[in-house]
Amino acid sequence: MEEGEGLDVKLTAGSRWRSVVDTTEVVVVKAPQDDVDLRCGGQSMVAFGSEGEASGAIDPSQSAGTQLGKRYCDEDGGLEVLCTKPGEGTLSLAGQALNIKSAKPLPSSD
Repeated sequence: MEEGEGLDVKLTAGSRWRSVVDTTEVVVVKAPQDDVDLRCGGQSMVAFGSEGEASGAIDPSQSAGTQLGKRYCDEDGGLEVLCTKPGEGTLSLAGQALNIKSAKPLPSSD
């Protein structure tokens, strides 16, 4: 696979993925219907348990980092992942950084 070339895979809820450029690990909470290229630090993520240690360089434009215990989702809500191990790379899908999912406001108890 050429550097920068995407690896489209079918994500399933409950599957675990890890970065190849840093320590980031995620669990898929909600999976999109189509095959997608989930990336961290500019490089495609691989299934947890795949051989090999983190290697390669993080794309400087994709280095905002991930936070432990935060949920990340795409703009249309088709993908949601939970960060189980933080790292330095930015999670992205189709070239767009994933956003931290905000908590739903609770109803007031007037």
